[in-house]
Amino acid sequence: MRGPRSLQRRLLALVLAAVSLLWLATAVMTWFDVSHELDELLDGHLAQAAALLVVQQAREIEDDDHAVDAPSLHRYAPKVAFQVFHEGRLALRSAQAPSAPMVGPGEPFKTGFRTAEIAGTAWRVFAATGAERDVQVYVGEQLSSRASILWAVLRSTLWPMVVALPLLALLVWWAVYRGMAPLRRLGASLAEREAQALHPLALHDAPSEMRPMLDALNGLFERIARLLESERRFTADAAHELRTPIAAIRAQAQVAMGERDAGLRQQALQHTLEGCDRASRLVEQLLTLSRLEAQSLPAGAPAASELDLTALTRQVLAELAPRAAAKRQTLELEADGACRLPGEPTLLAVLVRNLVDNALRYSPAGARVLVSVSQPQGRVQLKVEDSGPGLDEADRRRLGERFFRVLGSEESGSGLGWSIVRRIAAAHHLGVQVARSADLGGLAVVVDQQA
Repeated sequence: MRGPRSLQRRLLALVLAAVSLLWLATAVMTWFDVSHELDELLDGHLAQAAALLVVQQAREIEDDDHAVDAPSLHRYAPKVAFQVFHEGRLALRSAQAPSAPMVGPGEPFKTGFRTAEIAGTAWRVFAATGAERDVQVYVGEQLSSRASILWAVLRSTLWPMVVALPLLALLVWWAVYRGMAPLRRLGASLAEREAQALHPLALHDAPSEMRPMLDALNGLFERIARLLESERRFTADAAHELRTPIAAIRAQAQVAMGERDAGLRQQALQHTLEGCDRASRLVEQLLTLSRLEAQSLPAGAPAASELDLTALTRQVLAELAPRAAAKRQTLELEADGACRLPGEPTLLAVLVRNLVDNALRYSPAGARVLVSVSQPQGRVQLKVEDSGPGLDEADRRRLGERFFRVLGSEESGSGLGWSIVRRIAAAHHLGVQVARSADLGGLAVVVDQQA
């Protein structure tokens, strides 16, 4: 299997490829530009040389019967040649010039530049007429000399670039290597972290491009820490709260096993079943609270749909009516009609059930529990009141703390109901206020939509 591609190697390849292409394009452009300018320059020299010969020969040509060879005065002289013809006869030429016209035998005379081949060598030739029409001047230069000059110019231009290219590649590698240092430090920091380390990553010199990645990683660590803390808390809560009911169930089971009297044995078994019911309710409350805490609230509130809180409350009260009847309590519902609000039906049913169940559980026999659903000022409001003993100010402030229970209460419970109520309310952007009921004298709990 191929290993992961290196980001540094990829950046280096891309940058060096771009630099090399740019260098090649620059070299080609330099070649054509220098070649063009060199041709222009040397053609100008040929034309000037021809002009000088024309002027000179206009004064000096005589009717001689032999041609005069000019001396060679420079090492480049063999690559340059000239001819002067007078009345069709060669009057003057350079040492390396042929005796026939350089434009080619039999070709008509024509002033201007042309390229001709002389003895297998390509020449650039300029032809001109003298002061008299019977004088023709030819000045030529081997094209190979132009190539030599072009290469000499290009060597002085391109060699520094050829030498600089490896140095540039080295500098690019160093720059990319330094630029990738924050990523390497991030990788090393992640590799060195212990498995249980969930504290935020801190790279003080991290570039702005890495900041979103660091923020995302730190956000992930924070969410994982919350989930782990929630699981640890759930485990601790379950271990703490299940210890008592399980011990009670075990004790009642031992009593039933050792009891000879059928009535007492039946009573012990009944207590065992009640203990199982309390443990089941506790587990249900713990699981509900764990599910709520696992959600990212309030940003990740549960999926909401429009529901009728009046109908939902009526359904919950119907389920709890047998419990109220068993204690000879009066359970009432007052509603203004349909009161709709966005929410998750299952969670809101848990909220209503916990509030009403607490009112029934902690109110004495024959008490009155009044549940009202209204919509004052366009905001849905749920209110649960009872005629029980209520709570003092200090205990009301502590409602919602995990496993808090009022001292002296004879009712069984886990103390998690209020934690669940406040968590569900927060998930639905609902406020919860607890006070003494002005009408019934007991506890009054108001849950309403926030502005």
